[in-house]
Amino acid sequence: MLGTGPNFNTFLTNEKEMFDSQIDRNSLPIPEDRKGERSSETKMVVAVKPRVGWIGTGVMGASMVGHILKHGYEVTVFNRTLSKCDSLKEQGATVASSPAEVAKVSDIVFGIVGYPSDVRKVFLDPEWGVLSSIKSGGVIVDMTTSEPSLAKEIYEAAKQKGVSSLDAPVSGGDVGAREGTLSIMVGGDAKTVESTMPLFEIMGKNIRHMGGAGAGQHTKMVNQILIATNMIGVVEGLLYAQKSGLDVEEAIRAVSAGAAGSWSISNLGPRIAKRNFDPGFFVEHFVKDMGIALKEAERMNLSLPGLALANQLYVAVKAQGHGRLGTQSLMLALEQLNGIDSK
Repeated sequence: MLGTGPNFNTFLTNEKEMFDSQIDRNSLPIPEDRKGERSSETKMVVAVKPRVGWIGTGVMGASMVGHILKHGYEVTVFNRTLSKCDSLKEQGATVASSPAEVAKVSDIVFGIVGYPSDVRKVFLDPEWGVLSSIKSGGVIVDMTTSEPSLAKEIYEAAKQKGVSSLDAPVSGGDVGAREGTLSIMVGGDAKTVESTMPLFEIMGKNIRHMGGAGAGQHTKMVNQILIATNMIGVVEGLLYAQKSGLDVEEAIRAVSAGAAGSWSISNLGPRIAKRNFDPGFFVEHFVKDMGIALKEAERMNLSLPGLALANQLYVAVKAQGHGRLGTQSLMLALEQLNGIDSK
């Protein structure tokens, strides 16, 4: 069966070479139900795509799965709110009733969910989770921003079952997910990263192997620290522009091409100017991420005052009932702090 045993990685690697006339047709363990894809006359091997499982079809996940479906992969999906799978079902995905059911029919299972507690349940629950049913030789990839220690725990649990595990959080928000231009920070074994690269390249443009298990999550913490402190600068700058009577959108165009330019000012600045606080990334999830980074910093005896300030401000946004708005809604907290009507 495809996905069992040590040859699973061969399938993903061969995604880049659909035909190879130099390989004997019996050198790859093609499943019994797919043996018709071998040509006895040409001795040519048609690469068989691995079956993909996906858990979490929210703002990010739905777009990422859509790209994979467009590349002809067989995909089985699960989301706690099953209605969020409807659009993917229309695109050809199969909807499962649990992560365990996804894993039963998949060779590689991706997950992108909300919190570390969700990650633990999705992958490690003894009856409901992915590792309860995925076959030996399979691969699991957690793309949630989560705790480095949990990534290591999942890696070790997977290893005990003969399964490979990667932690591969992403950056780029809803825009990067829709356009397939995400940055993907990967931790895990080099061989597994290499074999999974064809699927990563469908979803992103900047894929970096950062080291062993947990290294992807540590790199994402670096990313979130930079975003957190940068967002303070973005909203303070735009608040100053607004109060001084400048055309805010024109001010954004003026500064974004210079030293003050950043992804946040270019992508979120215009949304702030239009009072569009729809989520590309939820405030409540960003608060979670900053909490993880602060916890890791404390463990390493690091003082990060900028991150601590950003966390306090975002906690205030969440306390105002805006946890499901986008991170650009930090503007609301700064307006309230300055006594400005935010309507």
